[in-house]
Amino acid sequence: MFRHDLDVIDSLRRDAVNVREAHPSGIGKLQTYAGQLVWMAGKFPIDIGADFTWYPALGYHTEHPLVQNNIKYELMNVLFNLAALYSQLAMASNRATTDGLKTAASYFSQAAGVLSHMKSEVLPELRMASPPDDMDEATLESLMQLLLAQSQETFWQKAVMDGYKDASIAKLAARVSDLYNLAGEAAMRSEAISSAWIHHMSAKHHHFAAAAQYRAACDCLEKRRYGEEVARLTDAVACVNEGLKEARGGYLNKAVVEDLHGLKKRVEDDLKRAEKDNDIIYLQPVPPKPELKILERANMAVARTPPQVAQPYDFFGDHAEFGPALFTKLVPFAVHLAVSIYEERRDRLVNTSVIDELDLLSGKLNETLSNDLNLPGSLQALEKPLGLPGPLVQHADEIRQADALNRLRRGFADIEMLCSSDRTIFEEGKALLIAEEEEDKAMRRKHGTMRWSRPESRLEPSRDGGAKLWNQAAEIEGYFASSTSSDAIVRDKFESVKETLSILAGPDRVIMDYIPNSRRPEIPESLKPALGRLRSAYNDVLRLKSRRQKRIDTLKSKMRADDIKADILLEAARLERTYPGTVIVPAHFEAFFEARLDALYDAELEAVDKERADQSRALADVERANREFEAQKRSSLGAGAGGDRERALQRLDNAYYKYKEIVSNVEVGRKFYNDLCQIVEQFRGQARQWVNERRKEAKGLEDEIYMPPLSSLSIKHQQDQPAPPQSNTYYSSPPPQPQPPPARQQQPAVASPPIIEAHIQSWADHVPPQQPRPMPPPVAGMQGTWRPDMGISFAPAAAGGQGGQGQQQQGGGAAGTPRGAWEPGKGIRFG
Repeated sequence: MFRHDLDVIDSLRRDAVNVREAHPSGIGKLQTYAGQLVWMAGKFPIDIGADFTWYPALGYHTEHPLVQNNIKYELMNVLFNLAALYSQLAMASNRATTDGLKTAASYFSQAAGVLSHMKSEVLPELRMASPPDDMDEATLESLMQLLLAQSQETFWQKAVMDGYKDASIAKLAARVSDLYNLAGEAAMRSEAISSAWIHHMSAKHHHFAAAAQYRAACDCLEKRRYGEEVARLTDAVACVNEGLKEARGGYLNKAVVEDLHGLKKRVEDDLKRAEKDNDIIYLQPVPPKPELKILERANMAVARTPPQVAQPYDFFGDHAEFGPALFTKLVPFAVHLAVSIYEERRDRLVNTSVIDELDLLSGKLNETLSNDLNLPGSLQALEKPLGLPGPLVQHADEIRQADALNRLRRGFADIEMLCSSDRTIFEEGKALLIAEEEEDKAMRRKHGTMRWSRPESRLEPSRDGGAKLWNQAAEIEGYFASSTSSDAIVRDKFESVKETLSILAGPDRVIMDYIPNSRRPEIPESLKPALGRLRSAYNDVLRLKSRRQKRIDTLKSKMRADDIKADILLEAARLERTYPGTVIVPAHFEAFFEARLDALYDAELEAVDKERADQSRALADVERANREFEAQKRSSLGAGAGGDRERALQRLDNAYYKYKEIVSNVEVGRKFYNDLCQIVEQFRGQARQWVNERRKEAKGLEDEIYMPPLSSLSIKHQQDQPAPPQSNTYYSSPPPQPQPPPARQQQPAVASPPIIEAHIQSWADHVPPQQPRPMPPPVAGMQGTWRPDMGISFAPAAAGGQGGQGQQQQGGGAAGTPRGAWEPGKGIRFG
């Protein structure tokens, strides 16, 4: 039935994952596939049964794929690529023209809107213990603010190009600075965004803070506020200097650094002129920085989610943008969940509120009859002074046919086996936690708390879920303690009636030998009226119990016949017609559930109250008749007449009802341990996975601790030697220029067309973008200083402090010191 739909979704996925170039045609492919994924999420469970493999785009694990059986994970990656495509289209726009700036701003805003939609709508439904590093909340927030900053920057650039007033340009630049600052703060909380990007964001933040103050100073000059002009120019110089500090590690693009230098020269020249004019001519007081009015902000960049992403249901149809929705004939998964929810709610309502209440009433009734009134033993002793009473024979037959003793022993054996199995599984999981805790303590004793800095596994709040597992272990221990106590109580019940049950399960001759015959086979005439009234009242109670048992059996049959599937499909169809484009979720069926449960089971709930009232009246009648009977029996037969036979019959009757109670308890225990098995297996699996992650983390931390200290390094001068080959590690490659979020790859092994390299808009847009080259020029007197192009050579120092080359260090070094050898007393100087 769904072969065509499967072919279509395969085709859509191939088109989407092969969007490798910054071209507008890729937008529709990604949006269509994402829209169908949103629609399918209502038809399938989140663990759809397909493993989706994606490679992270940012962070330190981009060469290791992450495989998840999760349709929301697939949607997150597709939307991530859509945001990346929007950002690449923005960078590819011609920003030398007004129309190109408008296009770039629109693309940046849509990219930020997609990331905002991912963070607020998709990420909370991801249901992963820890989302990928480049798609967690902090990373998405940082990328969104970065894209908004670049969008705002295009508006600032357009204002400069169109010759807006300085006050307006200052407002735009101040907002650009704020957005870069927000992006950098979120990036500090991310595990995926590199330090090169963070340095870039910080530099741009200070750069545009300086640009805003510079434009505000120009506005002050125009309005003849010469003292404020000097104060704002002074602050602009301070901001530029802060931005230039970010260039020390060679992280920034050359264009950004030159832009900062250009702005600094212009601001310093204007500051000299303004200070001279104010000191000689205007003589206005220069306000301190705290007294300067905070610049107003003009926010033009807004995270604008494309409607195809925010409301994909509006784009489905035979002639619509996304085409017809796939798997429309498939029953939505929400309907399956709704059926399960209804059945669980129905069973809980009927079992807890009706059947359990009726069983509780019956238990109280039996207890009152046997313990307080000695019924039916007292009646049977007089009515059947010789032989076995009929009800007792029926109970004995039932006990024999059920093989009662062996049945209970098998039940206890099953419970013991299930409990032992559950405890074994639980102990395996707990042993893993204990072993990990001991390993962590051993490492902490070995390396000290200063170097072994990770928190203990039981600490709250838990960083990685360890405390949650320990709390779960304590909770499961409580389950075992409670169940063990309950099992002991049930076994005590069995021990108390085991001998009596063995008599009841034996042949009639054994039962007759156990029950003594009455010495007076005839009932006195004076006792017969009271006996008749008691028998009538007791028969009413028996009829009430029989009617109640039939009600319970009928109700269980009614539950089994209560099939909601056909009706709930009609309700789902009605909801889809009434609310087109709305995702059907189980909560939509709440009113339907309530109406159906009320119609089917309200009468049963009311019957419980009626049963309680009927039982109270029946017991009152039996107690009144029994008082009359006991009084008349004492006067007619004397005290203690027929007591032995009465007590024996009552013990057998009590053993029968106690057997029924124990059978019910054994079934409850068996169900409890079967349910507990699922809980402990899940606990063991989670513990195993968590311990493996902790051990990997411990190994990485120990490797860092065992890295050779700086005092053992020998850094040799290799200026004239060829640079070592670049590897794929973060430390050996030059820090990259921050770019729009790169697309997450689904199949990196397949050769793909090169993605257009995009640079971030800088203050000096006329400067062509270049890759950063962290190679500072040699400084006179510091030829021995280490530079990034030299590489690091690890070698033991030569005897006598001589380096391999034996060259003399220049610039005031001690005589005889090799040129390339490092002296511990001098430290290490970078650039």
